[in-house]
Amino acid sequence: VAFGASGLTLFSGFGLGTLLMPAFALFFPIEAAVAMTAIVHFSNNLFKLALMGRRANRSVVWRFGVPALITSIIGAGLLVTLSRWAPVLEYSLGGHAFFVSPVKLTMAFLMIGFALFEVLPRFQDFSVDPQYLPAGGILSGFFGGLSGHQGALRSVFLLRSGLSKESFIGTGVVIACLVDIGRLSVYGSHLVAVHSESQWPLILAAILSAFMGAFIGSRFIHKVTMKWIQAIVSILLIVIAVLLGAGIV
Repeated sequence: VAFGASGLTLFSGFGLGTLLMPAFALFFPIEAAVAMTAIVHFSNNLFKLALMGRRANRSVVWRFGVPALITSIIGAGLLVTLSRWAPVLEYSLGGHAFFVSPVKLTMAFLMIGFALFEVLPRFQDFSVDPQYLPAGGILSGFFGGLSGHQGALRSVFLLRSGLSKESFIGTGVVIACLVDIGRLSVYGSHLVAVHSESQWPLILAAILSAFMGAFIGSRFIHKVTMKWIQAIVSILLIVIAVLLGAGIV
């Protein structure tokens, strides 16, 4: 699934974290899914950092990345807190009991919101003046820590920063790594404490598969968004989000 998600980023316009987290959420508690995705995402970004990190713009990294690092810790802390809250609704359907928890509701709304943000035409060319880079870092880092959704907001604030294509990619990778470091420092230990060691081979397999997808994509395939693939992926993301919010997933 990690290899497929990494490959889909080449054609769907969505980032690896956006596609991989819902897949993990089908099999694991949502907070574990976010944390597992962060490990794969960070490992994948380290690979990209080695390729493009030297092209990063230091000024933008300082103005955007440092606030993002700080708020990613806050967002991750909120995720851990929400995961401890009791369900707000319990119901039965077809002889099965379902529980609607605050953390699942939060993730469901964010998944739907960011999916729509990335595909609706009115947001396609939306950008923000560079003077608001620190504010962008605060928002991107917070949502990155809370749910892993950081790429869309980051692009909105970096598009008008006057960066070349190479510098834009390199700067984005450095910032993404900072956010991953911040959030993993908070809920990485929570993941280890709550879930057994038997799941780590699965995480390692996902990391290696994401590496393969990123390597193949960066070496042999030019990234291009195919609208019909983007539409299908968007619908599936929203379906999973609805099931998650209903406590079925």
